[in-house]
Amino acid sequence: MAKRLLTLHVNGREHTLAAADGALLIEVLREALQLTGTKQGCDGGECGACTVLVDDRPRLACSTLAAQMEGRRIETIEGLARHGHLSPVQQAFHERLGAQCGYCTPGMVMASEGLLRRNPNPTVDEIKAALAGNLCRCTGYVKIIESVQAAAVGAAR
Repeated sequence: MAKRLLTLHVNGREHTLAAADGALLIEVLREALQLTGTKQGCDGGECGACTVLVDDRPRLACSTLAAQMEGRRIETIEGLARHGHLSPVQQAFHERLGAQCGYCTPGMVMASEGLLRRNPNPTVDEIKAALAGNLCRCTGYVKIIESVQAAAVGAAR
């Protein structure tokens, strides 16, 4: 399989690497860059566990070609914490028990982060719509929605 040299801007750092022409973003993040917080779930774009932000918008890494990401800003769950402190969304998920087993949490956090960057004061219906592509098998989503609401309130302070 043919490879190409890619330069990706991930979590504020530039990475140049060789990747197969058909390499998916999730493969490059997890295998080449060792950013394993982005989870590989369904491999079909249905569960949202692989959600990352591309130019501040949620995107499924399992259905995105890495080559399409040159020149774009990619942010993974590892990029949210600053100076050893959780981001407001991460902190809210921790405090409000928005995570159960934790497998879906990185995707939920990234989708929530994308929402709050666009809309810092979303309604419950807007939160539900933003998280509609993220599945959790452990919870009824109440704690997840409460976590996003808490992050929105915390960010407004």
